[in-house]
Amino acid sequence: MPTSPSDSAPSAGATPADLAVIGAGPAGLAAAVSAARLGLRVTLLDTADRPGGQYYRRPAPALGADRPEALHHDWRAFATREAALRAHERSGRVTYLPRHHVWTVVPDGASGTWTLHAVAGHAPDETRETVRARAVLLATGAYERQLPFPGWTLPGVVGAGGAQAMLKDNLVLPGHRVVVAGSGPLLLAVAGSLAAAGATVPAVLEAASYTAYAPQAPALLRNPGKLAEGATYGGALLRHGIRLLTRHAVTEAHGTTRVEAVTVARLDEDWRPLPGTTRRIPCDALAVGHGLVPQLELATGLGCATRPSPDGTVALELDEAQRTSVPGVWAAGETGGIGGARLALTEGEIAAHAIAGRPVPAALVRRRARLRAFAGAMAAAHRPGSGWTGWLREETDVCRCEEVPAGRIREAVQELGARDARTVKLLTRAGMGWCQGRMCGPAVAALAGGEPAPDRRPLSCPVPLRHLAALPPAEAAPTGTDPARTPPGP
Repeated sequence: MPTSPSDSAPSAGATPADLAVIGAGPAGLAAAVSAARLGLRVTLLDTADRPGGQYYRRPAPALGADRPEALHHDWRAFATREAALRAHERSGRVTYLPRHHVWTVVPDGASGTWTLHAVAGHAPDETRETVRARAVLLATGAYERQLPFPGWTLPGVVGAGGAQAMLKDNLVLPGHRVVVAGSGPLLLAVAGSLAAAGATVPAVLEAASYTAYAPQAPALLRNPGKLAEGATYGGALLRHGIRLLTRHAVTEAHGTTRVEAVTVARLDEDWRPLPGTTRRIPCDALAVGHGLVPQLELATGLGCATRPSPDGTVALELDEAQRTSVPGVWAAGETGGIGGARLALTEGEIAAHAIAGRPVPAALVRRRARLRAFAGAMAAAHRPGSGWTGWLREETDVCRCEEVPAGRIREAVQELGARDARTVKLLTRAGMGWCQGRMCGPAVAALAGGEPAPDRRPLSCPVPLRHLAALPPAEAAPTGTDPARTPPGP
């Protein structure tokens, strides 16, 4: 198999890896090093320059950061696995391919292997890479969920995760006075990090209420480490004098060349703004996000079964061994439901044992059950209420790429008979732009009156036409799956 970018496919006789892992975040990294330790030959592909994923982003060496670990929680869990990855690279057990964006996975029914096609490098010099493997682990992570509101396209309005990425990657702040808003535990971490880096954070606005965790008390008590982590974030807010307002949301951002202030309103239980509760908070940046959405394009392209999650997103349906419904394909981390880095690490290790044909240690199974229970409680507590669509004006853009306003989507539903996001897309072009609905998908589905549905796409990212033209004819068309596929042995 080639280990450097090439515009020619590997020869038919190239020896396939035992396992190809797509994504080098917590789940993929843990799976790769665990599988290598158990005797498998692993190829690890990732879009980034360095392993760690979105969670363990860190400044480029050229920036000269003395303590990049100061920006992270549980840094040791990553550092030990990165060191193991480098050791397995040296021994030849792991082939690590950074800057490789896998755009499709194709089954070969005759040989019982998979072919992964990737765009390697960066435009305009990207090249074509193919990798063959006997089994595939999807650890593609998640992206941020955005709910639009008037003014959300102003410069200075960024995702909550995006604000944290700016700080971790480049040691820069989105502004000097930053309001943090949305829903989910990420808000607390973002606010603490921004304040520690020198930003003024006048308020954290949580649209949900923490009393929603009350029915899930058993899951909370089983995870004292998570409670301690929450207490740490709460202490950081107190230390920096940051107000935490629950049942509050930003319903409008104001400004000309960039955001200058936000309107904040108190919400009812369905997230409808309560009359007479609005106030204006001056700021020069807004970090806003409503949790994460599993990234499933490769999985759904293969036909992997999905399930609804308590937070209103769609996740993969997995068995106790982290298998998907497609034989030979496993998944770990956020693809199976949003749960955080510690759960992703655990699921990656479980999948590695299963793929290697080894018994899964009972301690890993217990830890996954405990962390997954907490993730379920968290997802249910922060699920967006249906009333948030009341924030939108008719002229508010919902699809930023195609500039489709809320009024046009409502017209498609109320006058043209659209009943789902796909029909709205065909009638309005919402979701047809560069992001392919990743940003606007949840909002369009909500306005259409339905739940988000998994998209099935032949390509998971933009691909140069010359790469498509170079495909063998059998691989150029959408593919099915081979139910006779069996996983590799140890």
